[in-house]
Amino acid sequence: MIGGGLGGLTAANRLAYFGRKVLLVEQHFVVGGLAAYFKRPGGHIFDVALHGFPYGMVKTCRKYWSREIADAIVQLKRIIFDNPQFKFETTFDKADFSEKLITHFKISPDTVQEFFTTLRAMNFYDDQTTTTRELFNRFFHNRNDVMRFLMEPITYANGSTIDEPAITYGIVFSNFMDKGVFTFQGGTDWLIQKMIETLECNGVDILLSHPVEKVIIDSGRAAGVRIHDRKIHSKSVLSNANLKRTILELIGEENLSEDFSNRTKALRLSNSSCQVYFGIREGEVLQDVGDLLFTSVYPEYDSDALCSKNVTSRTYSFYYPKIRPSHNRYTVVASMNSKWADWANLSDEEYAKAKSNLAEVTLQDLETRVHGIREKINHIEVATPKTFFDYTGHLQGASFGTKFEGLKISEGLQKEIRGMFHTGSAAIIMSGWLGAANYGVIVANQVEEYLC
Repeated sequence: MIGGGLGGLTAANRLAYFGRKVLLVEQHFVVGGLAAYFKRPGGHIFDVALHGFPYGMVKTCRKYWSREIADAIVQLKRIIFDNPQFKFETTFDKADFSEKLITHFKISPDTVQEFFTTLRAMNFYDDQTTTTRELFNRFFHNRNDVMRFLMEPITYANGSTIDEPAITYGIVFSNFMDKGVFTFQGGTDWLIQKMIETLECNGVDILLSHPVEKVIIDSGRAAGVRIHDRKIHSKSVLSNANLKRTILELIGEENLSEDFSNRTKALRLSNSSCQVYFGIREGEVLQDVGDLLFTSVYPEYDSDALCSKNVTSRTYSFYYPKIRPSHNRYTVVASMNSKWADWANLSDEEYAKAKSNLAEVTLQDLETRVHGIREKINHIEVATPKTFFDYTGHLQGASFGTKFEGLKISEGLQKEIRGMFHTGSAAIIMSGWLGAANYGVIVANQVEEYLC
């Protein structure tokens, strides 16, 4: 197993359940990928990913991890929208969204019901020519405010835009509309530790700080990996690394057909992210202002504006002691969709200045929402697309892997190279916490079928 993101961890655990001998090799000194955490002096613990996933994660964790992990999943009940077009609080489920669409946005009940029925019927094999923009216009006739309400959170969740296939929006949105937004009580540090304990109990060997340099190919079949000139042989290889990096670098074009190589090169990477982490001084208290705040000063919904380096839109994740009870500390994480090109070619001086500026303007915005918070903060840190590239090895720091066409390449890898499999954010459908875990299960089952 190459890479210990959420998909890789889940796949490893599933293969161990089948009785397979599994070696999980991770380039970083911790597992988790973008579903990870880090610690800083002063007792600060920060969750990296935007904390929020659909209720379906309960079933996935109970079935493929443990009841203890599933039972730690709790709902985030206060989701706030604050932008020039509307401001209100929601529980982020179908009942409340329907009420908002009818009473606030004045959409007819029949239209709202038909919209949700259409989304619920979507699946992976639907027509991919209809875009999300066309879907919205079919029901809401160029209502940008409605588009913002329905689309903006999903853009933060999986990086999709209104001009991509409607299924990339509809499937993910429908999952959230089931029962709302959830997270792990105890924090990601607790979750990752429980996952490691489960993996080790099931016999999975974990090798940290060892980047895989190459997949060993023998007569068109994946036969192991090379790490620091050491060859480790295996009957199959499953990669949780970035899809394009897995194919073009770890496998290598010399082992691929021209058609498969060209289709992989043509894959579009999804956008990346920036995050600003605020650590609250021990003993300080923050009032409850909500769990997730989708905020913006931009006049209307615009996918490009959401990724602009001139940040106008942010999602704030508030971590209260109720989320990490044993810690009794507060943290705030601001998340922004970003473009690799805005950060990749800066000089060291320009990069440091840009990070400092991002921290300050984000703090200024946060102060308008939590008065007096500046005096309570004693640690600020910034992550950029370059940070995510260094941490995960994802090309261009792509937070959500490739665009939707990547799923066919990911699924087709086992046909191109026998015994070679891929799981991870290979499309904006198979991204986010739930998508990553479920894709890990799907591919682990395929590996087991191959080995039998």
